[in-house]
Amino acid sequence: MNFAPSPLSTQWTERIQHFMATYVLPYNAAWYQSIQEGVYPPPFLEDLKTLAKEEGLWNLFLPGLHADEPGTRLGNLDYAPLAEAMGRVPWAAEVFNCNAPDTGNMELLHRFGSPAQRAQWLEPLMRGEMRSAFAMSEPDVASSDPTNLQTQVVLQGDACVIHGRKWFITGAAHPQCKLLIVMCRNAVEGSDSGDAHAQHSLILVPINTPGVSVVRNIAVVHHHAPEGHCEIVFKDVRVPRENLLGEWGQGFQLGQARLGPGRVHHCMRTIGQCELALELATERALERQAFGRHLSDYANVQEWLAQSRIEIDQARLLVLQAAWMLDQPAIEAHRLRAQVAAIKVVAAQLQTRVVDRAMQVFGAMGLSPDTPLAYFWTWGRALHLMDGPDEVHLRTVARYEFEKIKQRTGQSSDYFTTPEQMQRPARIR
Repeated sequence: MNFAPSPLSTQWTERIQHFMATYVLPYNAAWYQSIQEGVYPPPFLEDLKTLAKEEGLWNLFLPGLHADEPGTRLGNLDYAPLAEAMGRVPWAAEVFNCNAPDTGNMELLHRFGSPAQRAQWLEPLMRGEMRSAFAMSEPDVASSDPTNLQTQVVLQGDACVIHGRKWFITGAAHPQCKLLIVMCRNAVEGSDSGDAHAQHSLILVPINTPGVSVVRNIAVVHHHAPEGHCEIVFKDVRVPRENLLGEWGQGFQLGQARLGPGRVHHCMRTIGQCELALELATERALERQAFGRHLSDYANVQEWLAQSRIEIDQARLLVLQAAWMLDQPAIEAHRLRAQVAAIKVVAAQLQTRVVDRAMQVFGAMGLSPDTPLAYFWTWGRALHLMDGPDEVHLRTVARYEFEKIKQRTGQSSDYFTTPEQMQRPARIR
């Protein structure tokens, strides 16, 4: 496999980088100022989105787009460097209509939505006219085990009736958020028997439906995200039965379908932030003096920067391998699942380590809002729990390793050096 960017990917990456430098970065300070003033989204965001759309930098992440749908149809491997470039500015992905959780929700609707669902929700999402959220995690159960989820959906005639509570729902506070895709337990007779992964369904719930209450926007490590990590209560929420996404009981299967590409996007954006953190720390080390020497002269600082470079490049190669595997239809599902789990762990560990070192190089300024480092660290710490805690993903990787060895039990014993083996002929004529 060749992980060198293809000519197509290189061309698109250069276009994204030029757009970021020319149009996005000049508005970076204004974006944060607007958020501090409580104006969200900033008024210039729609102008940037319009400009990006006019330049064809739009919906860059969906390889299965139809000819009449706006976007580029880039594969996962070709899109990955673009996600890294966007990640250097945390709010930039929305400019290109490539922001989470809309990317995963668009993929779900594109693959599994009915014609009516696609017309009502997918098309406005693809045009960037609305936002959406994916409501899965819950406060009262360990959501790391999705079979625990308790928010219920009851079928009553032609209606789906939902009761429950979700939290840390990304994007639900965005003023343009119109749709919630809600993971619900099927509350019907016999739903608690059989396959534990066939007892939930996904329901499309307009956020303005009576009974839907956005209770609060939860700060993450004291960081307030304007788009929201929200707690939402569903009390006797009624939507038409045709708002079921996919088949009854397919909730987990559909939820898994959106995770692979989405995690590649997350991880590559993380790598973009780590690259920027390393650049900032290196520049700081060359400029800053302490005890009569530049920081760059101290061995421990040199080691920090070198370790960060090595770890970033290692992580990037692993994520690119996962992106390549997603583009290969013949890759076994359990192998792909382990690879996607692995990159999630690696990206979270990478960001907390690299950004922590950069903050240490900056000293007190690294804790302040004067640099992006404190925000990057907060996001990295959250990644250890978001989309499942590290421990769950490590278990997935370990299970795959056990599975491989079970299929070849005993073969490794040829490498032992027991007395019996030492009696074997040294060579065969």
